[in-house]
Amino acid sequence: MSSQLIYSSPPITKIPTPRPNSHSLSQRTQIPLHVYKHPAAILLELSTSIKEVHQILPHIIKSNLYTEHLFQTKLLSIFCNHGCIAEAARVFEPIEDKPDVLYYTLLKGYAKHSSLHEALLFFVRMKADNVRPVVYNFTYLLKVCGDKGELRRGKEIHGQLIKNGFSSNVFAMTGVVNLYSKCRLIEEAYKMFDRMPERDLVSWNTIISGFAQNGLAKLALGLVVRMQEEGQRPDSITLVSILPSVANMGSVKIGRSVHGYVLRAGFEGLVNVNTALVDMYSKCGYIQIGRLIFDGIRQRTTVSWNSMIDGYVRSGYAEEAMGIFERMLDGGVEPTDVTIMGAAHACADLGDLDRGIFVHKLSDKLKLGGHVSVMNSLISMYSKCKRVDLAVHIFGKLHGKTLVSWNAMILGFAQNGRVNDALNYFYEMHSRNLRPDTFTMVSVIPALAELSVTRQAKWIHGYCIRSCLDDDIFVMTALVDMYAKCGEIHTARKLFNRMNERHVTTWNAMIDGYGTHGLGKAAIELFNEMQKGTVKPNDVTFLSVLSACSHAGMVEEGRSYFTSMKRDYGIEPALDHYGAMVDLLGRAGRLDEAWNFIQKMPIEPGINVYGAMLGACKIHKNVELGEKAAKKLFALNPDEGGYHVLLANIYATASMWGEVAKVRTIMKKKGLQKTPGCSVVELRNEVHSFYSGTTNHPQSKRIYAFLEELGDKMKAAGYVPDTSSIHDVEDAVKEQLNSTHSERLAIAFGLLNTSDGTPIHVRKNLRVCGDCHTATKYISLVTGREIIVRDMQRFHHFKNGTCSCGDYW
Repeated sequence: MSSQLIYSSPPITKIPTPRPNSHSLSQRTQIPLHVYKHPAAILLELSTSIKEVHQILPHIIKSNLYTEHLFQTKLLSIFCNHGCIAEAARVFEPIEDKPDVLYYTLLKGYAKHSSLHEALLFFVRMKADNVRPVVYNFTYLLKVCGDKGELRRGKEIHGQLIKNGFSSNVFAMTGVVNLYSKCRLIEEAYKMFDRMPERDLVSWNTIISGFAQNGLAKLALGLVVRMQEEGQRPDSITLVSILPSVANMGSVKIGRSVHGYVLRAGFEGLVNVNTALVDMYSKCGYIQIGRLIFDGIRQRTTVSWNSMIDGYVRSGYAEEAMGIFERMLDGGVEPTDVTIMGAAHACADLGDLDRGIFVHKLSDKLKLGGHVSVMNSLISMYSKCKRVDLAVHIFGKLHGKTLVSWNAMILGFAQNGRVNDALNYFYEMHSRNLRPDTFTMVSVIPALAELSVTRQAKWIHGYCIRSCLDDDIFVMTALVDMYAKCGEIHTARKLFNRMNERHVTTWNAMIDGYGTHGLGKAAIELFNEMQKGTVKPNDVTFLSVLSACSHAGMVEEGRSYFTSMKRDYGIEPALDHYGAMVDLLGRAGRLDEAWNFIQKMPIEPGINVYGAMLGACKIHKNVELGEKAAKKLFALNPDEGGYHVLLANIYATASMWGEVAKVRTIMKKKGLQKTPGCSVVELRNEVHSFYSGTTNHPQSKRIYAFLEELGDKMKAAGYVPDTSSIHDVEDAVKEQLNSTHSERLAIAFGLLNTSDGTPIHVRKNLRVCGDCHTATKYISLVTGREIIVRDMQRFHHFKNGTCSCGDYW
């Protein structure tokens, strides 16, 4: 027998039309015995793949067995189960006197493996052929409508269901409840559920799952209580449905109660229940308990592994997530798209490009390139690993880009300092009629904040209003931060005051805004107001407060808040907080105290700590401590030229020109260069950039002539240039070098191209030098203009010969 089946036939193209026969489905018991004993019949019964069916089919046709309803039904069922609807139809169409069950089988096939349109067309044909539908015909169609969100079609099927007398059928009405739940009409779903004359466990699970999936966690839990009151005992499906709701609520107390029920009911051996428990504990912040449950699962599924990976990523344990991922691969478990997304997220958090590339290659091997969600995760991963060029490559090749894809790319550009690219992609997205969401705006608004261009800030604010996103707490927080960074601190406070709800990040943005503008007292007052409310300060809040104290010279207040963060709020100071304290003490001239503070730190000082110390030594011209701080910095980051320049400036201020030469020689040998000063100013929607001493701007001649004229007026008003950090050139050349710093070129351009009374907004990439700070005060005095300069550390508001920083920066 086997020798007759060693060849493989091609897919069937036509089934011969059967001759009339007398073997109806109701007469199967009368089918001759040879039919059941035929080898092809036995093999067909045992076949598990479509390939085997194709091999057996020629023998069925040759033996005339295809005329028997038994084989026709079996063939139709096999083709439908394997999604071969076209071949199933070829079996179905030639059959005369088709029994109803064949219609039901093919309708199920259409519903599961074809389009909703095709399924409904066949349903209409059933009616035309006078085939009376049964309840399961409706449940198949309702499920498809629910899965595809086809509410209108679903309502039509609901109407047909009522018309055919199934409005009281528990199976049919459960399908209706599921339809409305998945179409997000949960109130309608509950009405249908409440009208059911009887309810089984499946009905309860369906409505509970519906409430849970629609974000109504408390109501879902209430239904679990009610079902028990009405005599229904929750099963494993109930628990798997309700545990995600508990996780979303973050209520570990309720989660433990559910866990207790799991143990009492004997469900602790079920992998789906344990996987849901892992997910719940992880999302409630109890990742260790989740891991214990995970380790106790004997037969882990891919979903179990994915839940553990996702749990670690959510909890901030990216390295542990990668450990689980690698164990999964070592165990021979094939990853899914969800696995790849979790691993990519972990690599992004770690900034681990090498493992990120491995995850990417694995996704290609698994043929997941067509999964948009996976590609979006890889875009985010490469962006966080500082390879936005690779993210752009993936984005460019991606078919079916979603809003999430655009958001990931815009955020990637913003995170990597490519602000103009972020804005260009946002404009491109807008031109394609893609409606931005909250995530889009909180990605693009910080990019605009970095540009510090007020006109564009106002445009994006208006866009948020037109898009009805101005009530969103995260969008509003981003707008507060943006206005503060654009120099519009009063506008930022107006928006802050209008907000009905404020997140901790909202308070942080406003407090930090006050700090960077040198308004330390306002920052402290706002922090005190925050402490009186329900929103608790976090580590970022205290960092903003310490920074505000530093910029305003509020040393004792800063000390008090540094002590309070651990004593009153249990927040352990991190390196950034220690760096802020060194900056606070150093700016105030308490250099010995700052150095002693560093020596007593309970954690190893980092670059930010010694960097703050070196900057303070530059301000207060302390060579000895400056050398000590620089030595530490050179060991921690030998390739950063900025620290070498700071030390050279300290030596220059002390007229230690030999030491200056040594530092410059070291820089030359190492190939280190000073970051060139760059200042930008916006005029009529165009951003103009200026570098120190350059003459490549179209208006350079006018600018330099204007600066020379301005210099005479400033000197007449009492300005005395500070050239102490420059040597080996004539005094006139020293003055000229200072007068062509980038911020002065930008200010001169702004003054030349705007009308009287218009404030000048300038952004610089480095700290404003002492001479430029003094010069800008005099420029504001002799021109009568307000000049706002944002450098790398803070804002300076110059007006009538004074600066908002009080010369303390």
